[in-house]
Amino acid sequence: MNVLLPSNPAPTGTILVADDQASNRELLDELLTSKGFKVITARDGAEALEQINQNPIDLVLLDVMMPHLNGFDVCEKIKANSNTYLIPVILVTALSEKQDRIEGIKAGADDFLERPVDHSELLARVRSLLRLKQRTDELERAETVLFTLARSIEGKDPYTHGHCERLADYSATLGRHLGLPEEQIVALRRAGVVHDIGKIAIPDAILLKPAKLTPDEWKIMQEHPITGERICAPLKSFRLVLPIIRHHHEKFNGSGYPDGLAGENIPVTARILQIVDVYDALTTERPYKVALSSADTLQTMKEEVAKGWWDPNIFAKFEQLVRNSGTQLLSRSTAAGAES
Repeated sequence: MNVLLPSNPAPTGTILVADDQASNRELLDELLTSKGFKVITARDGAEALEQINQNPIDLVLLDVMMPHLNGFDVCEKIKANSNTYLIPVILVTALSEKQDRIEGIKAGADDFLERPVDHSELLARVRSLLRLKQRTDELERAETVLFTLARSIEGKDPYTHGHCERLADYSATLGRHLGLPEEQIVALRRAGVVHDIGKIAIPDAILLKPAKLTPDEWKIMQEHPITGERICAPLKSFRLVLPIIRHHHEKFNGSGYPDGLAGENIPVTARILQIVDVYDALTTERPYKVALSSADTLQTMKEEVAKGWWDPNIFAKFEQLVRNSGTQLLSRSTAAGAES
């Protein structure tokens, strides 16, 4: 019996061809259009950047030797922009020197093609990078769904408006202050938004209860870090986010939940989020309390550190950061997030 395996359809997309030679643009336009791709052309580097800003582009074919901005410059600008850095870039050039390839790699190029361009090789590389771009787009859509879900939970309680964004900003700023690598900073920013996503499984009667929770209700509430980890686990890009979600309610002396971890057994990123979470909660008005000043909040947290709740070293760094930056802490971290 013959079994028909599902086909792997050829990827489609919009390709920007930037080249100062009209004959080269026309040749690539005709070739790619005949294979089902939509093609946009640009006569130089400056026009290429304009097209990218005005159109959803899936892949860029850049000639290196162009007026105004050469291919290296355009590629570098594409990769430096948080809105476009995931667009694959292929540099097309007659240059074959090692130094030219090194310059292309420094600029962030995803691939290279030498002139004269072999059409079969061009199509193979274009299709390969477009498949990768499709997977990346799918991942971004999945992340967007999780972020939207997390913000919908926050939206249920008007008193927590902006809490997720503040935590993302505070934790990223503190992480940078502590010298964490960039991948951990990205994880902290994501965790700031989704750390409480597990609360989606908690009934509103418990989640929004203005009075003290009963022991049974508190037991249900303590399940949300585990639920949140389970929701986000399928996303491989959240590998470094999962420990923060699960452990952001642990305490340094081991009295937290859900696993009772203590000291440095609690991931450092979770210890960072703990501290900024407490700071934001204390400085924000809630139904059961008024908002504390920054100074009173730091004093309260210092007393909690003495009880063994929070990492004393991380708290000391955070206190220093808050006292040095004052009300500019949030605005500075927001700007940093816009750049990353």
